[in-house]
Amino acid sequence: MRSAAGGVTGSPTRRLVLAALFAGLGVLLSSFAVPVGASRVFPFQHAINAVAGVLLGPWWAAGSALVTATLRFSLGTGSIFAFPGSPFGALAVGLAYRYSRRDEAALFEPVGTVFVGATVGAVLISPFLGAAGGLVVLMVSFALSSIPGAAIGYGVLKVLRRSGQAG
Repeated sequence: MRSAAGGVTGSPTRRLVLAALFAGLGVLLSSFAVPVGASRVFPFQHAINAVAGVLLGPWWAAGSALVTATLRFSLGTGSIFAFPGSPFGALAVGLAYRYSRRDEAALFEPVGTVFVGATVGAVLISPFLGAAGGLVVLMVSFALSSIPGAAIGYGVLKVLRRSGQAG
């Protein structure tokens, strides 16, 4: 069942548990990341963001992505670029779903990741790493990760809907 604001109805505890499960799944699947430049291409994180954005809403999904980024960075399975890369994609999906009420909102994940996340990463992080042309490099690497991830997430949502597991 969904709330008027989009996402899963129920108590904050239920949303917290689902957000934690998404974060744990992101950490568990982080071994499938592929290094590309200074970042790591990790489509499964973007797939999780797409599903979480639709099922949990923008703020819980962004929080879950931030927890995943923190854990992956702490464990050495993610780069510093996970911090600007993930939460903005989850937030974009959640907001798109809130206004459209359509599962296709999952395909908005690259909008937040590539345009907002890469820009934040280029402005705040790249200068400290000495990356020349940081914005273009980040946009390309984030796109390589988030576009297939959003498509995977959309497919997962369709399967969940057909099986009756997602509202």
